[in-house]
Amino acid sequence: MKLPAVANADQDLAVNEMFGPTFQGEGPSCGRLARFIRLFGCHLSCTWCDTPYTHDATRYDLGTEHRITTTEDILVWLATGPPGLVVITGGEPLLQPRALAHVTKAIQDASLATDIEIETSGTIAPAVDLTDTVTRFNVSPKLAHSGLGHQQRIRSAVLSEFAATGKAVFKFVVQQVGDLDEISDLVTAHNLDPVWVMPEGTDSTIILTRMRQLANPVLARGWHLSTRLHILLWENTRAR
Repeated sequence: MKLPAVANADQDLAVNEMFGPTFQGEGPSCGRLARFIRLFGCHLSCTWCDTPYTHDATRYDLGTEHRITTTEDILVWLATGPPGLVVITGGEPLLQPRALAHVTKAIQDASLATDIEIETSGTIAPAVDLTDTVTRFNVSPKLAHSGLGHQQRIRSAVLSEFAATGKAVFKFVVQQVGDLDEISDLVTAHNLDPVWVMPEGTDSTIILTRMRQLANPVLARGWHLSTRLHILLWENTRAR
């Protein structure tokens, strides 16, 4: 998809929504108090995407789903609460690399976050200036059940760059136990570590059922298991 025109692409972001305080629902920071900045736009279109309103013009009026937000606007919003975990997600945040790096540096300089996490598909490599200002990249390579072609969803060189930062964890969305073999192949081929497995789903019953199915097989492989805490607490409610 084409991102909206931004007057100052070095400093202003196309934002879908900003919300919190809430809890980080996934990955190694699950349960931590956090605030979220969800960016607009995605170049992928997974069949089970839980944030289609960031990019899917066939189902949403995308003109109402984004606003151009300045760095100053973001800093003012973050300053309304104590510094904590800030999660920048999407969509795909790395579609806006220059402004993203500018914002994370500004957040860091203003001491408005104790940690900054970027959630990404792992298909666009991060620049050094971004890597220097974030705590962690939560990289989520897409599996075959996403409906995407292999070349579209797996970029070997990019995954290697994320691994080389020393700041990446690799979080895979899983529908069934058989998906773990596909993850194992990717882990071996690209030397990905650490690995987090997370059940796909947008209601609490599906999340709990799949977690119970996955628990022992994930343990046997020596990987981590993530829930989707926000779904368990609030189901598929936006901005939670």
